[in-house]
Amino acid sequence: MPQIGQRNRLEIIKESPQGVYLDGENLGEILLPAFQRPDWAEIGDVLDIFLYRDSEDRLIATTRTPKAMVGEFACLEVMDVNKKVGAFLDWGLEKDLLLPFREQKKRVQVGSKAIVYLKLDTETDRLVATARFHRYLDQSEHHYRQGDPVNLLVIEETPIGYRAIIENAHTGLLYRSELSGPLEYGQSFPGFIKDVRKDRKIDLQRDASGYRRTLPLAEDIYDHLLGAGGHLSFNDKSSPESIRETFSASKKAFKQALGMLYKQRRIEFKGDGIVLTDNSKSAQ
Repeated sequence: MPQIGQRNRLEIIKESPQGVYLDGENLGEILLPAFQRPDWAEIGDVLDIFLYRDSEDRLIATTRTPKAMVGEFACLEVMDVNKKVGAFLDWGLEKDLLLPFREQKKRVQVGSKAIVYLKLDTETDRLVATARFHRYLDQSEHHYRQGDPVNLLVIEETPIGYRAIIENAHTGLLYRSELSGPLEYGQSFPGFIKDVRKDRKIDLQRDASGYRRTLPLAEDIYDHLLGAGGHLSFNDKSSPESIRETFSASKKAFKQALGMLYKQRRIEFKGDGIVLTDNSKSAQ
C-alpha cells in the first residue's frame, strides 16, 4: 500500500498533458507532473517516487528525494514565516515543509536552521515538521556494538562534547577532547560507536579506531596520489581543516596513515608534500 511521506514504487497507468498518472491503489490515481517524468517512462513502467501533498492539498508524486522523509530527523533552513500557521522549511521539494507554531519549542526566524522530525499529521493527512523531536527518539533497547559505522546528526552542545542522533533513532555523545575541532548544530556525518556503557548509554567517535581506520585511509591517500600524478601538497603539517575536507579524517588519523605508507616505502616526504616512491610507481 502506498505511503505518504515515503518513497514508493508505482505503475504508470495513463498519460495526460499534465503528466502521467500512477496507480496509487487505495489512494487513487496520483499525478507525476510532466517535467518530472523520465524520458524513458511509458505506460506499464514502474517508477520510484516520493509521495506528498502540493500547495492545493492534492496528492502528488515526485522523482526527487527530499532532505527528510516520515520518521526521519533533519536540520532544515527556515525559508518563510506565516503569522497565522507557522514557519516553512526547505526540504528539497517544490513545496516547503510546514513547521506549525504549536510544534516549535521557540519561535524560528527566516534564515535560521531548525532540527526537526518529519511526521504525518493523522488529523489532516498532511506532512508536517516538529521541533519537539525528543519525544520521537527511540527509547527501546538498542543493539549497537563497538566499532559499528553509523550516521550522526548533531543536536546540541554539552559541557563535555556534543550529543548526536544515531541512525534516526537513539542518541550518543561525542567527546570534545577527542575531536579535532568544534562541531556545528545540525551537522551530519558518518561516525562510529566508540563504546556502549553498562547503563546502555552510547559513546561516539567521528573516526574509526586503530587498523580499521588507518588502512582504508592509507589506501585513500594512495589513490589520491595516483590521481594527482604522484604528488600531493599534503603532509603531517597540513591543517586539520584541509585534511578533513579532502580525506574526511582527523589530522591524527591522517598522520598515522602517512606513517603506514612511509613504512611500506610507498611514499616519500618532499618539500611541502608527499610523492610516490620509485618502488610504488614500478608496482603500478
